[in-house]
Amino acid sequence: MSESSSTPLQTSGSRLDDGDHDHSLTDSDLTDDLDLGFDGSEDILRAWRRGMRPDADLTVSEWADAHRWLSSRASAEPGRYRTARTPYLRGIMDALSPSHPAQRISFMKAAQVGATEAGNNWIGFVIHHAPGPMLAVLPTVEMAKRSSRGRIDPLIEDSAALKERVSPARARDAGNSMLSKEFPGGILVLTGANSATGLRSQPARYVFLDEVDAYPASADEEGDPVKLAEARTTTFAHRRKVFMVSTPTIRGLSRIEREFEASDQRRYYVPCPHCGHMQWLQFERLRWDKGRPETAAYHCAGCETPIAEHHKTQMLEQGEWRATAVSSDPTSIGFHLSALYSPIGWKSWEQIARDWLAAQGSDEMLRAARNTLLGETWVESGEAPEWQRLADRRMAFPAQVPAGGLFLTAGADVQKDRIEVDVWAWGRGMTSWLVDHIVIPGGPDDPACWDKLTALLSQTWAHENGAFMTLAKLAIDTGYESAAVYAWSRKQGISQVAPVKGLEGFNRATPVSGPTFVDATVNGRKLKRGARLWTVATATFKAETYRYLRIERPSDEDIAQGAPYPAGTIHLPDWADSEWLKQLVGEQLVTIRDKRGYARQEWQKLRERNEALDTRVYARAAAWILGADRFDERMWRQLEAQAGVEHPGVAPETAPDAAQNKTEPQAGRITAPRRRGWKISTPRYME
Repeated sequence: MSESSSTPLQTSGSRLDDGDHDHSLTDSDLTDDLDLGFDGSEDILRAWRRGMRPDADLTVSEWADAHRWLSSRASAEPGRYRTARTPYLRGIMDALSPSHPAQRISFMKAAQVGATEAGNNWIGFVIHHAPGPMLAVLPTVEMAKRSSRGRIDPLIEDSAALKERVSPARARDAGNSMLSKEFPGGILVLTGANSATGLRSQPARYVFLDEVDAYPASADEEGDPVKLAEARTTTFAHRRKVFMVSTPTIRGLSRIEREFEASDQRRYYVPCPHCGHMQWLQFERLRWDKGRPETAAYHCAGCETPIAEHHKTQMLEQGEWRATAVSSDPTSIGFHLSALYSPIGWKSWEQIARDWLAAQGSDEMLRAARNTLLGETWVESGEAPEWQRLADRRMAFPAQVPAGGLFLTAGADVQKDRIEVDVWAWGRGMTSWLVDHIVIPGGPDDPACWDKLTALLSQTWAHENGAFMTLAKLAIDTGYESAAVYAWSRKQGISQVAPVKGLEGFNRATPVSGPTFVDATVNGRKLKRGARLWTVATATFKAETYRYLRIERPSDEDIAQGAPYPAGTIHLPDWADSEWLKQLVGEQLVTIRDKRGYARQEWQKLRERNEALDTRVYARAAAWILGADRFDERMWRQLEAQAGVEHPGVAPETAPDAAQNKTEPQAGRITAPRRRGWKISTPRYME
């Protein structure tokens, strides 16, 4: 048998190697002199012919068009896969092909652009066309199991080319389990980024990292999951492929943004149907009439002509990826795509406009919109605004306290040689006005300094409508000479003064907690539980302040027509000097990573002095302690009545007929007698 086996191999080899290169050989030519009179000979020949036949030179997108079928279990558009439906995915998928030189491919994207199916096509291509060990990583093991059931199993079952290579899970010794799929020449292992064991289980030529921004900072405290997974590809050198996909999250913490910025930053350029100008789609050029998102159209950067959405299909077909940067690693490439590219029938421009409008007023919704619609990171409201821009927005107040200010709070920062105090007026929606800036020289060792601070509690400021206002609450920092602050605060009482202690970190249940009782020393005598201390999450109020400073203001024309300022607007007077403005924006929010890779955000000084920011935070805490964040409509109405201010859009109530009031109940009025001793009290902040 061995002789008959060796003879045809030599014969066939000589025929394939002779000079005339005859490509018209038939099966009979290749089987001359072979003894085929045994059972199974046809199976052997069939396998031999398959092995001798070279693989088709396909890219991942070509493979998907030829072999991929979408299941109704996992797709809204079941049937044969068509790359033409999402042309922008062609370049991304083809970069995953073995013939492409890229080794690390990152894809920072919005939701609903087909990224997951591109990754699934790559998995199918590897199983069928370029077998090898492959690792697919989801944020958690549980998500990996759901992906296996909901996406990978339908991928295999509905594509004939894959079904014949991966045995059914129910088959005995099939090598097909929930998190492991064996196939000729390779294996697909699915795991979670929270499992260090799964990440270091085996070498891998291919690594698919899905939703990397949702990965934990460390896998079982053994390090960054991305680095652990990439380490599996070391032995495959230039033949490896790592594909990272994610919707971005927060700037500074986003893995996918970091990968994209280190790449060549490819954008998908599409032609204008009117002038042919090539451009990548940017959200700023999606415009619509005020209050009418159904009019949304994209305005060309070349000719400024509005582009209706029905042109999008043709634009996508004629688009191309272009690098916009130089990669720090020539084997790393990156792609970015927003929801503006979503094909007809998926996410429309009108719906994008509606979602963006619906997100206004909520940081959480705006963050989600920026991540899922624009495919961009959310910038926490902690990066310092430019003080020059704040200087340009200063204005002359018509009185010490403008009409919208309904109560005053102050923040006091105790320094070695002085006490600095800023007085803020507050109105609806926590809109605020800087009313006064006071520096009391002397410091906590000087009794005269405390006397002047005491006098400040009874000082008045003139309201635009003629009333005079006193401080509703003063919050004073206890970080320096806390004993002296406790003693002074105890002497003033709890109604108008609140000692506060700042704590860093965002993970606080409430921005202000307390009060808790602390010991105080008065006249040399220690009093147990002698003072009431409030704890303030300064990071939260700093972030809120910077967010309010960035609020876009209406134009002068809109203001002239009666347009209101947005809630939370911070109004600064024209007397605020440059030093005070620099102090107000004297810190920035930065991301710090510890030795284990865990990231945290903290505030760091940009300059030595930042008292204006500190006093703003304390004054804001005083407003919280006062209950301003929990004021209901009735309270705001009564405060406006004290100030003589009519809320815009609210008609004054008319007094009902006294006789009618006695005999007939009216909607919104309580007619049942109140319990004795119970009443609603409204504090008076004006005289």
